[in-house]
Amino acid sequence: MTGSRDSSGLRALRELLEGGTPIRTVVHDSRKVEPGALYACLRGEQFDGHDFAADAVARGATALLTDHHLDDLDGHGPGGRPGEPGVAQIVVDDTRRRLGPIAAEVAGHPGRALAMVGITGTNGKTTTAAMMAAIFEAAGMPCGVVGTLHGPRTTPEAPELQSVLGGFVDAGKTAAVLEVSSHALAMHRVDGTEFDAVVFTNLGHDHLDLHGSHEEYFRAKARLFGPPFSSLGVINVDDPYGRLIADAAHSDVPGREFRIVEYCRDDVSEVEVTAIAHRFTWRGRRVEVPIGGDFNVVNSLAALTTASELGIDPDVAIAGLGALLSVPGRFEVVESDETRRRGITVVVDYAHTPDGLERLLEAARAVVGEGGSLTVVFGCGGNRDRAKRPDMGAVATRLAERVVVTSDNPRDESPQAIIDDILAGAASSAEVTSIVDRRSAIGEAIGSATIGDVVVIAGKGHEATQEFADRIVEFDDRAVAHEFLEAEE
Repeated sequence: MTGSRDSSGLRALRELLEGGTPIRTVVHDSRKVEPGALYACLRGEQFDGHDFAADAVARGATALLTDHHLDDLDGHGPGGRPGEPGVAQIVVDDTRRRLGPIAAEVAGHPGRALAMVGITGTNGKTTTAAMMAAIFEAAGMPCGVVGTLHGPRTTPEAPELQSVLGGFVDAGKTAAVLEVSSHALAMHRVDGTEFDAVVFTNLGHDHLDLHGSHEEYFRAKARLFGPPFSSLGVINVDDPYGRLIADAAHSDVPGREFRIVEYCRDDVSEVEVTAIAHRFTWRGRRVEVPIGGDFNVVNSLAALTTASELGIDPDVAIAGLGALLSVPGRFEVVESDETRRRGITVVVDYAHTPDGLERLLEAARAVVGEGGSLTVVFGCGGNRDRAKRPDMGAVATRLAERVVVTSDNPRDESPQAIIDDILAGAASSAEVTSIVDRRSAIGEAIGSATIGDVVVIAGKGHEATQEFADRIVEFDDRAVAHEFLEAEE
C-alpha cells in the first residue's frame, strides 16, 4: 500500500490510520525502529535517511515518510517479508519540514491538552522558562519544562518533543513551557506544535555557524511569531529585533489573528538589585524575586506579562516568582563560609555570547563592593561560531578589571587556538591572563580575590562536563569553585 502524495502528508497519514495501519510512534533513526513505527527518512549533511529505509522496514516499520517513492521496497511488508503488500510510503515534498506535524498527529496532539508557552531569544530563555513554570505552579497548574536544563538539546527533534509532551499529559501536567531554539525553528522541530503564547526575549550574536548570517538567525527566531504556532506574541520591544517583530507581525492565515503584547523596562519602577535577589514595582504591586542580576528584571517582566495575558491573577503570578528556586548556572551565587569571611562574591553563569557576557558583567558590576573589582573567567566553545570570539574578548576587557581567558568545551579545536581568537579582540591596556586549564584558571581567579571583589565564571553554567576532542570529563564550574573555596577555609 502506498499513501497518495500531498505536500503535508497529513491526509495520507489519516487515510492509513483510518484504514487500520498500526502506527504507534514516529522515528527518524532506523536503529531505533520497533514494530508499529513510522520511519521518517531525513536528509542530513552526512547521511540520507532514505538509504536506511530498508533496514527500518526489516525492523518492523509499518510506514515510511519519504520525499520520493522507494521502488525497491515495493512488495516488502513490515519485517521485510517479501511477497506481501509493500510497506506504506507517505511521499511529501520535504520530510524534515513535514515531520513535526506528522509526529504531532501520531501522538494525538498532546500539546492541545496543555497551556503551552514557547520562549525564544538569544539570552534569558532558561530563566524566563523557570519563572513561567513557577507561576503556573502557583496558579495550581502543574507544569513541565522543555529546555537547556532538561536534555542534550534545548529543543528536541519533533518526535521526541511530542513524546515528552505526551508524558506531561500522562503525568497530570496541565501546562508546559518550551525553550524554542533557533536550531529548532530552522530545522522545523516545533512545526505542528501549537502555543497559547510565544515570547521573545532578545537577539544577539550566536549560532552563525548554522545560520550563516545575523539576518538568517533573526529570520529563524521570527518564524515563531504568528500562525500556525500561536495567536499571541509577548515581545520585548527594548530589543531592536523585538521592535521589528512587533511592527511586522501579522496573520497571513485567513480567519486567524495574531495579537502582539509589548513589554519593556519602562513597565517597572523602583528597581533594586543585589547578588541574590531583585525587586521592582509593576502595575502598582511590589515584586520580589530571589535571583540576582539586573538583566533578570526584564526576564521577570516577560513572565509576568505573559501570565497576565493568559488570565493568571497578578498576585498569584507575583507569589509564584517569589517562590522561585535558583536557576542552575544562571547568575548562580556560589556561597560558602569562605566567601563570607573574605567578603567576596563568586557567580557562575551560562553566558556564552558577546551580548550575554556584556549583560552579565554589567549586572555583576552592580554588586561589586566598595574598593572591590570585577574578575571574569571565560572561554569559547570549539566547533562553534568563531566570529564571536574576539567580540567576547573585547567585551570582557572593557567591563572587567581582570580577565582570565581559558578553555570552555574545546571539542576538536586546539584550546590555545581558541584562546588566541579571543585575545585578538582584547584591549591591550587590560589586565589579561590566559590559562588553558579551566580548573587552574578558576583557582587563580578565586585565590587572588580580595574583599569587595566579584569573580564571574562564565560560559558553562549548569554543565557538568567538559568536552575535548578525545574525551569528555566531569567538570562543573560550581563544584570546582566550591573546591577552591573549601580548601581555603
